Amino acid sequence: MSGILVLGIEDEGLKRAKKALKDADYSVFSSEETDLKPVYEEALQRRPDIMVLDFTSPKNFDAHAVLRAFKKDRFLKETPVFVILPEDGMQLLDNLPGIGDFIITPFNGAELVARIKALIKKVIPTDSKDLIKVDDLVIDVNRYEVLLNGSKVELTFKEYELLKFLASNKGRVYSRDQLLDKIWGYDYYGGTRTVDVHIRRLRSKIEDRKHTFIETLRNIGYKFIA
Repeated sequence: MSGILVLGIEDEGLKRAKKALKDADYSVFSSEETDLKPVYEEALQRRPDIMVLDFTSPKNFDAHAVLRAFKKDRFLKETPVFVILPEDGMQLLDNLPGIGDFIITPFNGAELVARIKALIKKVIPTDSKDLIKVDDLVIDVNRYEVLLNGSKVELTFKEYELLKFLASNKGRVYSRDQLLDKIWGYDYYGGTRTVDVHIRRLRSKIEDRKHTFIETLRNIGYKFIA
């Protein structure tokens, strides 16, 4: 999965939608192709979390054909679809199977982001056996993948194991010695500074001014913020 794929011929409304999503730190990809094949190939390559389909685009972009093709494809049919409808387009919903949510033009960028965020939360479980989700961070245990705002985060094996362990035990404090034992094993001869180095590298990859996941407790250890 790799963020949000926006499909349609770009006009002021679609530009506003893409900008609002990017400003909210989502990874946004777009295609303005009018032929179905390249649109389909783009979606197949990206494997997005959500597809945004613009039904206000000019008639040479056949949004109905795109939707039908996606719903028949074994890889894409489960991908949630969010649609942008024209002002008088409510009647279109009767012929749009499997739509996750919609918005009517003209729309407010903040409302668009809120609706898409709610749809993502609905289709991605908060916590399950194979998926750990905390705010915009998703740890896919089956795929050994970490996603932040839909974008894959490249981690080393130890960084991944450390993150998975802490996130699986949210709110619990672990000393450096405990983390060393849990992640590196009892036969590891390195010092506890190894833990500090990996925590620092991990934070540089998953944290910024909008995201804080790991808390340092001075002279004690670390915990994943619940």
